[in-house]
Amino acid sequence: MTEVRVGDRLRQVRLRRFVGREAELSLLRSALDADPPPFSVLYLYGPGGIGKTALLDRYAALAADAGRPVVHLDARRLDPSPRGLDMAVQNLPARGVLLLDTYETLAGLDDWLRESYLPSLPADVVVVIAGRSPPSVHWLADPGWQDLLRVVPLRNLSPPESREYLRQRGVPEASQEEILAFTHGHPLALVLFTDALRSDPTGVRTDQPDGARVSAPFDPRQEPDVVRALLTRFVTQVPSQRHRAALEVCAHTRVTTEELLAEALGGDDAPALFEWLRSLSFVEQGPDGLFPHDLAREVLDADLRWRNPEGYQRLHDAVRAAIVRRVHGSEGVAQQQALFDLLFLHRGSLLMRPYQDWQALGRVYAEPAAERDLPTILSIIDHYEGADSARIAEHWYRRQPEGFSAFRDVQGQLVGCHATVLLDQASPADLAVDPAARAAVEFARRYGPARPGEQITHHRFNISFATYQTVSPATNMFAVAASWHWLTRQRLAWSFVPVADPDYWQEMFRHLNFRRAPEADFEVGGRRYGVFAHDWRTEPVTAWLALMSRRELASDRHAAQVAAQPLLAPLIVLSEPEFDGAVRQALRDYTRPEALADNALLRSRLVVERAGAGQPVEALRALLREAAETLRANPRDERFYRAVHRTYLEPAPTQEAAAERLGLPFSTYRAHLGGGIARVVAWLWRRELAGPDPAA
Repeated sequence: MTEVRVGDRLRQVRLRRFVGREAELSLLRSALDADPPPFSVLYLYGPGGIGKTALLDRYAALAADAGRPVVHLDARRLDPSPRGLDMAVQNLPARGVLLLDTYETLAGLDDWLRESYLPSLPADVVVVIAGRSPPSVHWLADPGWQDLLRVVPLRNLSPPESREYLRQRGVPEASQEEILAFTHGHPLALVLFTDALRSDPTGVRTDQPDGARVSAPFDPRQEPDVVRALLTRFVTQVPSQRHRAALEVCAHTRVTTEELLAEALGGDDAPALFEWLRSLSFVEQGPDGLFPHDLAREVLDADLRWRNPEGYQRLHDAVRAAIVRRVHGSEGVAQQQALFDLLFLHRGSLLMRPYQDWQALGRVYAEPAAERDLPTILSIIDHYEGADSARIAEHWYRRQPEGFSAFRDVQGQLVGCHATVLLDQASPADLAVDPAARAAVEFARRYGPARPGEQITHHRFNISFATYQTVSPATNMFAVAASWHWLTRQRLAWSFVPVADPDYWQEMFRHLNFRRAPEADFEVGGRRYGVFAHDWRTEPVTAWLALMSRRELASDRHAAQVAAQPLLAPLIVLSEPEFDGAVRQALRDYTRPEALADNALLRSRLVVERAGAGQPVEALRALLREAAETLRANPRDERFYRAVHRTYLEPAPTQEAAAERLGLPFSTYRAHLGGGIARVVAWLWRRELAGPDPAA
């Protein structure tokens, strides 16, 4: 009777729990069944924990079942020299199968293996190499190996395969989706998280301050030991804290460039750090920059967040500030990519997770819709919304063609469209054509009329050709297109966004601080559309971005509720006459801070953005003085400055005394004062309309 060893039992258990990889298994079977085999070397590569060793175990069983001699080696246990490999393999017989795991440890032997050792083996031998990195360029450039080499990048298990694994391990269905969302089907992660769950099979946690036991679904963010185990698997050696910081930036961002590293981390070592990241087996390179394997990203990000919450917040803020600067400092496709990067920072929010296709960010781009695109766009609008909507879309295209964008995939195929209409430029005839425009204009008039020079935008049509308004790469692009309008238009008053299913999108717009505006709802062709709105004068872009930064990190329901609290009380929107009166009153109260505390300007965008977290009264005083000082830039206006200065900033006891000190007849003094006040009001009004940059 043959003695059964523990190792035999281990192999049986592993084989029984092996799931998926049908394409890879079929590839080896094709080599085992053919004479001669269609290839001599099968080269598998993928990051740590992707399942290379498990697949080689399965390959060993397949080869043994086919009656093939098998040599199965882990290169970590070999002397990394030609002699060491020869001794381990000895004489590989005809029809043998050599399985060589952890090939990255034999990097120094790569040339010898490719040029000397492997060509010396019998022609019907099959060699399987498995490592973290793809084959060197020398393999791919050799005409001979081009025919006899098969290269297979190992990916995560598919969702059905992952669920099958979890089912075999007895994981409750209620816990499976959360695990899959975190692991993305990464085999080692599935194993480790399953083991963690088995230690608490009911999903029971002691969460309450009084020690009460509560039932909760499995949450991988509450398993730091598992995360650290995964992190160790991915990152075996980090040279320094700077390298660790670069890795954390890479894990936190959609893509990492050398420029982003330099901005986020400072210092002059960004090129070296970027090259180091580029060398890691789990970091991939795309057209926009570097990005880590999905699970590596999740593990590294979760580890920093658990280990150092304050450091995580600082990293987030630094990365975010760099991306926002890039949004404002670029244009075209580069600006779109920066906006995708900004959108990606929302992926950790509990509320935002269902509303974007996070894996597809950047796969669709926008360009101005051309006349040749119009028939297709109108046909799709007709298909989803009806002929009346298509006619309205054509009307707006003829009136404002620059507002229409075509969404294209990487092959240049049209996959969606977006139209933003400027309602402040709409004529009565336009409003008569489009019920949506008419309802939005009425809403704005009721709740905050646009002042001279301010814009009202309506994101009128937002359509994915494949999915209409459900989540897709095209709806990702709509989020970017809309954000571009919100962040780059300096005099934006209102934004309106219509959707066919407002109940579904309610949570997302609440996260974005857009309020439901039923009075702006409309009906076209028998279909009803719900509208969300935002007044950018009561919450300017700077305040909105600060609020979004808080909400981006709200990874649980409690954090989301805390982050939902506004940073500032709502601002007020003053008409030009109201603003004029408030400035004149502020000048009269300049030397009396207690009186300035009641001035309406303290809740204007002008003062709130200047004050930040500081004192609004002092911010208002500083703005008044700054406005007066601008009068000194022109020698002809110096007289106006002297009148304002002597009347309000460093006032004489009376206006008569001010005129006397200035050596002016009282009537001349009054004329100079009136001219100075008018110029101060005009300068501040321009600032109120334009935002923090008066030149914008």
